[in-house]
Amino acid sequence: MNEATPIKRGRKFDQVLEGAREVFMADGYEGASVDAIARAAGVSKATLYSYFADKSLLFMEVAKTECLTQIEEAGRILAAYDHPRTVLGQSGRRMMRLVLSPFGQAIFRMCVAERDRFPELGREFYRTGPEVFHGTMCAYFEQAVAKGDLVIDDLKLATDQFIELCHAQLFTQMVFGIRETATEEEISRIVDGAVDTFMARYGSQ
Repeated sequence: MNEATPIKRGRKFDQVLEGAREVFMADGYEGASVDAIARAAGVSKATLYSYFADKSLLFMEVAKTECLTQIEEAGRILAAYDHPRTVLGQSGRRMMRLVLSPFGQAIFRMCVAERDRFPELGREFYRTGPEVFHGTMCAYFEQAVAKGDLVIDDLKLATDQFIELCHAQLFTQMVFGIRETATEEEISRIVDGAVDTFMARYGSQ
């Protein structure tokens, strides 16, 4: 695979993508077979390969689509302006549910594992996922500063700091295989702590 590898779009494209999403969500990247994806999509393997030259391309297209869906939903939360404490709690939980899910962990592992062979995979995913979320958060922080709810000089740095605060403990433990899942209570504990720390630094007095 290389950066010039095209992705064909046609009448069964969405059908293939939805079947792949179902299988990847259930089995992860490593456990998903092309045969299982073709069955779930209701197409032949030949049809599947006519759209996607290999499984990694298909996985990244599913990953980008899923992340964009999450980002659109987060964008709606951020667009309906509310106090930062409320918005950050909602956005942090949504982000971490995806990042800590089996699917989210599979995305991360694949981008790291294939970095040397297929660096464009991680770059493309970053451009269409984390980078878009980062920009959306920056835009919200700009509004919050204008309204006097936050005091921030460096919006990009503050956005990075909030995201990293949300990644504390649970994300690291999953990356190193210390744990396989996280409960809603555990996610809330980390995100609520991230919000408290962020507001202590940037909240208006």
